Amino acid sequence: MTDSANPEAAAAKPRAIRPRDAATLIVLDASGKTPKVLMGRRHHGHVFMPGKFVFPGGRLEPGDRQMNVAGALDSRVEAKLLLRRPRATITLARALALAAIRETFEETGLVLGNDGFGAPESPPPGAWTDFAAHGCYPDLQDLHFIARAITPPVRPKRFDTRFFSVDASAIAKRLDGFVTESSELVELVWIALDEAETLDLPAITRKVLHELKLRQAAGMSRFLPVPFFYESRGKWRRDEL
Repeated sequence: MTDSANPEAAAAKPRAIRPRDAATLIVLDASGKTPKVLMGRRHHGHVFMPGKFVFPGGRLEPGDRQMNVAGALDSRVEAKLLLRRPRATITLARALALAAIRETFEETGLVLGNDGFGAPESPPPGAWTDFAAHGCYPDLQDLHFIARAITPPVRPKRFDTRFFSVDASAIAKRLDGFVTESSELVELVWIALDEAETLDLPAITRKVLHELKLRQAAGMSRFLPVPFFYESRGKWRRDEL
């Protein structure tokens, strides 16, 4: 008997929540002998991944589609962001990259971009207005697209997350007061890339760290395929974009 012929069985199955578009930014400091990565520990009161170390990031917001930039996405990054996403547009690809920069600003106080053109005019209200007040345009041209992952269907919160990376030399300003005992990230650490896997990490963060190390070993070329993680029939799959 199929579920369609058995309404009670169909009703018992939890309905998968549609994942929300999100973006994360991995900031790498390669200035020393050992590359370091910026990670933050999430507040223990969060429902989603409490107390775990993660990269700064969060969901896409309307203002991310409207903010002006100093430099455009690399065409290879843009093309990969459009794959395997119904009704994807260049505007969406650009907005995802901007979301990663905005979320990093909100959670860490790092202003990433170009401060050589003065303050952006008429930024969207909210975080982008605060960002622009520091005289900096977000710059997308140096971003790398590292991975994409969709939260499994059974989770109460689901995100379709794109993981970007950028070198720490893109930091225009470092602001204090963003990380407190009550903020989303309660601790920030710059940790050697080889040691980051010793932290308390979500499974997907551990996978992305591994992919990042492989990408670094291959020269961080934007021609490299981008791994796409998702769950199908109860098992994790890794495709390539």
